[in-house]
Amino acid sequence: MDGNARAMKTLDSSPTAQQTGPRHIGSFTAAGGRVHRFCSLPSLEKTGYPGIARLPISIRILLESALRNCGKPGTTAAHIKALANWSPDGQRTEVPLSVGRVVLQDFTGTPLVCDLAAMRDAMVRAGSDPALVEPQIPVQLVIDHSVQINHARSADALRRNLELEYDRNAERYAFFKWGNAAFENFTTVPPGFGIIHQVNLESLAKGVSETDGIWHPDTLVGTDSHTTMINGIGILGWGVGGIEAESAMLGQPVTLVAPDVVGVELTGRLPEGATITDAVLVVTERLRAHGVVGKFVEFFGAGAASLSATDRATIANMAPEYGATIGLFPTDDRTIDYFRATGRNDADVAMLEAYYKAQGMFGMPMPGDIDYSEHLQIDLGRIVPSVAGPKRPQDRIDLSDVSETFERLMAAPVGDGGYDRAAELERRSPVAAAPDMPEDLGQGDILIAAITSCTNTSNPEVLMTAGLLARNAVAAGLSVPPWIKTSFTPGSRVVAHYLTAAGLMAPLEKLGFGISAYGCGACAGNSGPLDPALDAAIAADDLVCAAVLSGNRNFEARIHPSIRANFLMSPPLVVAYALAGSIRVDLTSVPLRQGNDGGPVHLRDIWPSARDIEAALVHAGDAQAYRDIYAVSDPGGQLWQQVDSPAGTTYEWPASTYIARPPFFEHFDADDDADAAIEGASILIILGDSVTTDHISPAGVIAPDSPAGQWLQARGVAPAAFNTYGARRGHHEVMMRGAFSNPRLRNRIAVGIEGGVTRIEGRGEPLPIFDAAEAYRAMGRPLVIVAGREYGSGSSRDWAAKGTNLLGVRAVIAQSFERIHRSNLVGMGVIPCQWSEGVSAETLGLDGTERISLPDLKHPIAPRGRTRLVIDRADGAREEQEVTLHIDSAPEAEQIAAGGLGRLILRRLHAAAARQDQ
Repeated sequence: MDGNARAMKTLDSSPTAQQTGPRHIGSFTAAGGRVHRFCSLPSLEKTGYPGIARLPISIRILLESALRNCGKPGTTAAHIKALANWSPDGQRTEVPLSVGRVVLQDFTGTPLVCDLAAMRDAMVRAGSDPALVEPQIPVQLVIDHSVQINHARSADALRRNLELEYDRNAERYAFFKWGNAAFENFTTVPPGFGIIHQVNLESLAKGVSETDGIWHPDTLVGTDSHTTMINGIGILGWGVGGIEAESAMLGQPVTLVAPDVVGVELTGRLPEGATITDAVLVVTERLRAHGVVGKFVEFFGAGAASLSATDRATIANMAPEYGATIGLFPTDDRTIDYFRATGRNDADVAMLEAYYKAQGMFGMPMPGDIDYSEHLQIDLGRIVPSVAGPKRPQDRIDLSDVSETFERLMAAPVGDGGYDRAAELERRSPVAAAPDMPEDLGQGDILIAAITSCTNTSNPEVLMTAGLLARNAVAAGLSVPPWIKTSFTPGSRVVAHYLTAAGLMAPLEKLGFGISAYGCGACAGNSGPLDPALDAAIAADDLVCAAVLSGNRNFEARIHPSIRANFLMSPPLVVAYALAGSIRVDLTSVPLRQGNDGGPVHLRDIWPSARDIEAALVHAGDAQAYRDIYAVSDPGGQLWQQVDSPAGTTYEWPASTYIARPPFFEHFDADDDADAAIEGASILIILGDSVTTDHISPAGVIAPDSPAGQWLQARGVAPAAFNTYGARRGHHEVMMRGAFSNPRLRNRIAVGIEGGVTRIEGRGEPLPIFDAAEAYRAMGRPLVIVAGREYGSGSSRDWAAKGTNLLGVRAVIAQSFERIHRSNLVGMGVIPCQWSEGVSAETLGLDGTERISLPDLKHPIAPRGRTRLVIDRADGAREEQEVTLHIDSAPEAEQIAAGGLGRLILRRLHAAAARQDQ
């Protein structure tokens, strides 16, 4: 019996795993007249659940999973009843989803594979078979986040960046190759092939799958928040932390509270001149303002029906930015068209259509068809060209107002999202003389222009529009200033094929937008370095220079540590702003530059017509091109073949500054639960609103004078070889030192200082947060963090929770949490607590000199219970508050008790193996 079979048998050996629940098996026919079996929701509806046909599509998919898996661990008949009786304003209970697969990107996937390897080591120490630690469902890792744009605007930029990527990440890639061989249900897509979400959309997604002779919807979770892109083609999936992904991989259902479902009716059609990127920025603005955090969103109506599958995927991709768990579009004719256009097998496409029709879930719902918790309406016909920024994706600006908004923010206080530079608006800083450099730089000058990110490079229409605009600009004699770092990082090799076929790759290259990499570029913080002369000029006067990118994230210091204003926009607007050279140019009224004839050229003069865009799109529907590109037997090529990796069931952990065995699974088999009550904790840091996972666990550059930089240098790593925090997520010593080291972090215990510093007990000289945590550890002092609203927004990043754990933080007390980070904190045994409405660090006057206690905590913790929080002030005064324990389910309470989800799963695996051996 191989390792995978042993693991499957062990996990299914309990009595409950052998029970069979009410499955309501039905049948349907697809191509060729063959009969197929499925768990029929229409059949279930006839047994006393008459409202199933009016349930939101996402709830029906959850219901099908419960029906199919009833009797297996974690799924009972009660879950079927709760989901079948879901109502728009009903009581919410915990429900499971047994996903069909897991997708990983390499930054978030690295620590997950490290954890699996460490769990195998722990099983060996406990005398159990290490092969029992084995994914129970397909796991697909796409290496897409490690590229850095060191080379741009040259014909060989793609090759040189890829070679540098392999050189920098050799240890990690060897580790991935070991995992690819060691785990039977784990596959790796090598570097240089594409972005996880676009590869998922174009190739990995099947729409429906078969398990044990039963057909069912394709469902998944991924360790990247933008897993939701797959919602655009009717597939239920969302981003989770690596901790939750481990649980799903090891056969455990993903547990969630049955959500409210917000129905967003799209009406009208996009007007000419507006793109789907403009629409998604409006959707993000509207839904973030409305409040959909922790909720499911489903799009419906005539406007939604008019959108292509790739337009829908663009909107679905941004669900993390508007705060929803998912942004689902249903399966309909547009979905079928997309599967065919991307080269899927005809029989598979026919199966997809037949299955959803048999379940009564095919087609776009119209108003009145489905009962939603809330109903919003957005008119696509009123969308105008838009930009979002300069710090958050929900801060949308009409294109006509961008320059005015930037100038207003220059004068606005930092607390209001501004830069507090009213007197410095016209300041310019000289640049050291060098080839292709400007004489000076000013506020709002653009230094990075990137067509990047899964959000837009999966959408042929906006890329064709950018290519056509570039063609028209070149014909008019326009060029991009040579000091602007331009780049183009598509999410798929298919993009190069159709742009070349349309004759649009050449003009993009002419303007500096040749392909620099296939992977996540500027959007993931992988912009690479600026010319040192530009960095020096920015630093000399602390200029607020700009980046323009077609991405989904623009948080401070994410795109580049020197660039303080980052604006999201469509690919054609990225090209247009690169031509203009400054964010202070009003593209709606001011010429971009002078043309061949010496006259002014406006954006409207080179914007392509709808007819030209439609003609170009013919080249994006080449199904054979998709088949050929994704059928390649060795997507990594020679560079991947040359990676030398070890073999064996367990990993040997050679000396490395990239990969190390994590410390989370020591003594995992102890029966004692983690301590509950917290007494006399010090406040490590006090944070304001909208602190992101980028602030908590940066993915970008490692500063030489930071604790992580000093640790690396002490081990012989020169600053030039530091790589990034994202690339070093496999080493806990680096990552715990990098926690809260973002240069734009604002800690209220160190008022007036930006960066990862704090003060011991609120007093004394500021010092790095890691050093302070180590000092508290030496005192034997537990720690807490205090924060404001939307704590942990941004990318799914489990090191934001793991780093918090390793610093010794027992609880985070915030006004509200972003969904994924809250779940990750629980998964690492850190207790998320929520202040009562109207209470905050500011209203309480906290300054870091206080001690915090949660004296009444005991296991098991009641989900969403309330408990007493005691504040002991430095002057001897004592104050009490009541806080909500943001632990949302009984399984989460178990995780807290065990000290984290990974430890809980490992304990269960070991116990199951022990039972089988008896």
